Amino acid sequence: MKFARYNFSENLIQNLTNLGFKRPTDIQFKAIPSIIKGEDVLAIAQTGTGKTAAYAIPVIEILNRNNIEVFENSIRCLIMVPTHELAMQVCEVFEILCKGLNINVLGIYGGVNIEPQTKKLKKGVDVLIATPGRLFDLEHQKFLSLNNVEFLVIDEADRMFECGFIEQMHHLITKLPRNRQTLFFSATISKEIKDLAYSMVNNAVRIQISPKDTVSKTINHSVIFVEMDDKRFFAERIIKENAEKKFLIFVRTKIRAERVCKALERVGIISETMHSDKNQNQRDNVMQKFKTGKCKILIATDISARGIDIPDIDIVINYDLPEQAENYVHRVGRTGRADRKGTAISFCSLEEKELLNEIQGFINDEIKVIKMNNSDYEETIDISTQSEHDWQALIEDEDNFKMKKKKFKS
Repeated sequence: MKFARYNFSENLIQNLTNLGFKRPTDIQFKAIPSIIKGEDVLAIAQTGTGKTAAYAIPVIEILNRNNIEVFENSIRCLIMVPTHELAMQVCEVFEILCKGLNINVLGIYGGVNIEPQTKKLKKGVDVLIATPGRLFDLEHQKFLSLNNVEFLVIDEADRMFECGFIEQMHHLITKLPRNRQTLFFSATISKEIKDLAYSMVNNAVRIQISPKDTVSKTINHSVIFVEMDDKRFFAERIIKENAEKKFLIFVRTKIRAERVCKALERVGIISETMHSDKNQNQRDNVMQKFKTGKCKILIATDISARGIDIPDIDIVINYDLPEQAENYVHRVGRTGRADRKGTAISFCSLEEKELLNEIQGFINDEIKVIKMNNSDYEETIDISTQSEHDWQALIEDEDNFKMKKKKFKS
């Protein structure tokens, strides 16, 4: 069924057409009718299956049909997301889909000036996309009221749990009207997530897409067994052999992100980093470069990358395997989004084999191993322009680090 055949407003249909949305994805096809009917929804679907549009489209249609005046400081639809980046992505989707409709959209999150947000909130907002910290800060200061919320949407619920927002989410329920419609979306499900969901929804319609295929079939994912110190050579080779493609590289820590960035720079590969030490302006600039293709390689930590919803990421590299198995699903799901094909390659060192086993147990499948004989392995290291000088560069990095540390202490 095409979107054009849905009984939506002409402007919404046109906006979907402008985005190139012709037919709903599985999650959209199953969620939209239930939401339009006014039912609560508990939806579990992989990253990249179109979850944002699955709730955005029907919510916008309902708000447009019942176009009422918004009270001062009040909100009609509240969408909770775990990170700044995801808030920005969801806000962008809503703004595009609401073009030509009398629906105003606002994203609020930390790291930016609070005054413009409070000015817009004072007039009342139809759709508010918020991170928990900034939302409760503004609510506590009485810049917004939750008394008139018609829709509560929890997006990336599993990530909310990982970030420690559960207590805040339970507190949120006490502030909201009981007759609201609740839409709960998550890429993975666990007992804790299930308990949180059922504490928020009322007789919800449960939707689960491809439960046996945790990783989308559009993604070709594999693993290479690589020594920890040799990972940089393999990253260099893969990037140089796919020079026109867009890469997202995952590492475990922010320090690691900067070190990998420097290692790539030494062999002539320019990249950007995304982690918690970046302020909001820096994050925005990095994302803009990556989105427009000005920068084709982004190195990120898990905490920063969940909101990266860019459809043309060709290759994901798990430079470090994630410590939490479910994060593997979120990482590789950054590529192969919607109908596009994607590639995910993981590097696994001897120290990480236990993590690999946990990941394979979580996805209930073995990850294809890219077999490499000794000569291929050595060739990867030998062809690197970094290999002859790398130890000296590492020594220089360590000396610089010690000097900065000594200077800081003094």
